[in-house]
Amino acid sequence: MSEESRERQAPVDAAGDALPEYPEYAERVLEVAELIPPGRVMTYGDVAEWLEEGGPRQVGRVMALYGGAVPWWRVVRSDGALLPGHELRALERYREEGTPLRQASRAAQGHMPKLDMRRARWDGGAGGDASGDARPQAPEAHT
Repeated sequence: MSEESRERQAPVDAAGDALPEYPEYAERVLEVAELIPPGRVMTYGDVAEWLEEGGPRQVGRVMALYGGAVPWWRVVRSDGALLPGHELRALERYREEGTPLRQASRAAQGHMPKLDMRRARWDGGAGGDASGDARPQAPEAHT
């Protein structure tokens, strides 16, 4: 996570109480969330796969505890359903960023749209498309 983000918002729990420093795995998850371009999303499983550590549940737990410090609405469920309890806030962000959505059927409970995962999903490529790799590179050793 960027130095600026850490200075702006220390980790807090759902009640707004201060938490200790970010654990190392949480820091890595949050760094990936910050890399996702506006208008694109990654699933919890995508983030875990990209980090080559943990799984969707671990990423979801990190996002639940610490995600308020990053664009949390860009880390999503694989079915494209909006985060329960945060649907309206997420939907507002998706519309601001032009994230592809699928309109809900009339039979859908609450008529809430879903993310169009085929078009919105980001694979970590540079510039928000499938070309390149946006993973931070390890610094080269100087000898």
